[in-house]
Amino acid sequence: MNSQKKNRFKTALTVTAAGALLATSVVATQPAKPAEAASAKTKNVILFVGDGMGTAARNAIRLATVGEKGKLAMDDMPYAGLVHTSSTVPVTDSAASATAYASGVKTYNGAIGMDANKKSVKTIAEYAKEAGKSTGVVTTSQITDATGAAFGAHVEDRSKQSDIALQLLTKSKVDVLLGGGEDFWYPAGEAGKFPDAPAEDPSEKSKGTQGNLVTKAKQLGYSYVSTKDGLKQAKGGKLLGLFANEEMFQQNEEGKGDIYNPVVSLPEMTKKAIDTLSANQKGFFLMVEEEGTDEFAHENNAKMTIKSGQALDASVQVAKDFAKKNPDTLVLVLADHETGGLSIEPVDAEDETGDGISKEDGPFAIANSKESFVVDWTTSGHTAVDIPVTAMGKNAQLFTGVFENTAVFDKLMQAYGFNAKK
Repeated sequence: MNSQKKNRFKTALTVTAAGALLATSVVATQPAKPAEAASAKTKNVILFVGDGMGTAARNAIRLATVGEKGKLAMDDMPYAGLVHTSSTVPVTDSAASATAYASGVKTYNGAIGMDANKKSVKTIAEYAKEAGKSTGVVTTSQITDATGAAFGAHVEDRSKQSDIALQLLTKSKVDVLLGGGEDFWYPAGEAGKFPDAPAEDPSEKSKGTQGNLVTKAKQLGYSYVSTKDGLKQAKGGKLLGLFANEEMFQQNEEGKGDIYNPVVSLPEMTKKAIDTLSANQKGFFLMVEEEGTDEFAHENNAKMTIKSGQALDASVQVAKDFAKKNPDTLVLVLADHETGGLSIEPVDAEDETGDGISKEDGPFAIANSKESFVVDWTTSGHTAVDIPVTAMGKNAQLFTGVFENTAVFDKLMQAYGFNAKK
């Protein structure tokens, strides 16, 4: 791109971004009127976490899926805000961020359900369980990975995934657990439904440290499933589904073994979780995570970042359909942080970032048009940029403005009508 053309493009981006930010600020930072404070209590909460999915990633997913004039399910919501994502340092990891959302505290990277002094902090799911509600965690990652773990476990180090699994079963007693990570539920040398050392990733194998936790789950009354048909047929209010050794996909550079084709799709898991949890007349709390939007961004793989984001959006639509029939439900979509420093650029013969993992991806067709775009990257790690939150349903107005990640917990507590216990 020549210098003059580059400057014009950057100027246009700056003006457009500034205008968009101004418009967002006008909508999102209006102070809530007294009548808009948390009114009647929210019965059900469905919280979606697009791991690593910043504003630019949402835009890339939107352009590739519905085009410039279309709206994703996750964007077609009446309320929006911006969330600061720091932990005790400017750039957070998923563990500290999820702990902020789940328990309302800033903590160190790697902590699960603990504050910066390594003291356990009660989670929104545990408050919901105490109030008689059902709880659930759904993810395309390991169920015991950082995001899901932070809503029902308390460990000093996120790597203790078998400890996390045991706590999810016996301490927080999460009713519905659907995702990957079977390796942490079986001891070394004891393969589960998915064989050790599969061809797509020979490093995957059982490595549990707390005995056979699938057997323990069955003893505790959980129905255990590992297939799509098994999930469809499962009955009862306590459900454990493990659908992969580790993540429910293979995260690699584009064209180098990158696979996003979960045994059970995220929308299917989301629907089953909602159907199961909603049988409780007192309501429920459900956290649904798409991990691919983070893992593929770490690999600077825009194609699969978009594909996994589309699965997340389809899952959001499932929740919105439920919320429309059950207006005492709150649906939120956010991210724990941004990954990759993703940016959207015009198609051009020159790649300013050169070769290697950070080279431009694309071009990608903009839906319903003849135009295309490319995705550029600045890092293979996390960044500290703010992430958007969109909300609909009962007390969704609480999630407007610009606020810290810890405020998500406070606002969820307010929506439910819960009082935090010191």
